Amino acid sequence: MIEQQTTTSLRTNLQLGIYKVIDPIVRVFIKLGLTPNAVTSIGFVLNVGVAVIFILGAEEGNRGDLSYVGWAGGLILFAGLFDMLDGQVARLGNMKSTFGALYDSVLDRYSELIMFLGICYYLVGHHYFLSSISAFIALIGSMMVSYVRARAEGLGIECKGGLMQRPERVVTIGLAAMLCGLASLYIGGNYKLYIPGIKFHVFETMSIFTIPIAIVAVLTNITAFKRLIDAKKAILEQE
Repeated sequence: MIEQQTTTSLRTNLQLGIYKVIDPIVRVFIKLGLTPNAVTSIGFVLNVGVAVIFILGAEEGNRGDLSYVGWAGGLILFAGLFDMLDGQVARLGNMKSTFGALYDSVLDRYSELIMFLGICYYLVGHHYFLSSISAFIALIGSMMVSYVRARAEGLGIECKGGLMQRPERVVTIGLAAMLCGLASLYIGGNYKLYIPGIKFHVFETMSIFTIPIAIVAVLTNITAFKRLIDAKKAILEQE
């Protein structure tokens, strides 16, 4: 319980710090007449762009060309910024609405599904089959984290928390992809690390991207199950 409160406190403090940085941008958006739903829509379109970059990388790039991964990672982080901007536009612009909250949640799910579609397409296209499975499991976990919360709240149970919520997923995957692309410029996209006596490589440049995806796959599903257990405890306390 104390650990969960500490994690929540750190996350809240980090969010408040980010809000201080983005609030000037938010005020510009409000002056331009952008609504929260418009900002949410822009974020969705950017995530479609992420998928397009990954698909182009699979179709036009070669296995050692990780520049597509790097550019996609940068766009993931930029698109993720709009996830925070829409909420702040609603708060600072006094434009909160029930439908806006629903619209934001729905487009967030679509954005994440489309992002993972692009990632899986890229990994399969370049024969990273095990990593594509990890990406698909990460997709399942990501959706279940959101679903468990939504279903629990529909029953009147607050169900938040966990190590791999949407902001953490966006930052982890986006940063990993961008670092993978940047690393390929210095060590090459085909770099492989071998340990003497072992015939297969234990690390390659692409691992900078695929290992964090595997971590997300594990932690999202742990988060979903933890939320399920927490919801069960809350329900039993009410009965």
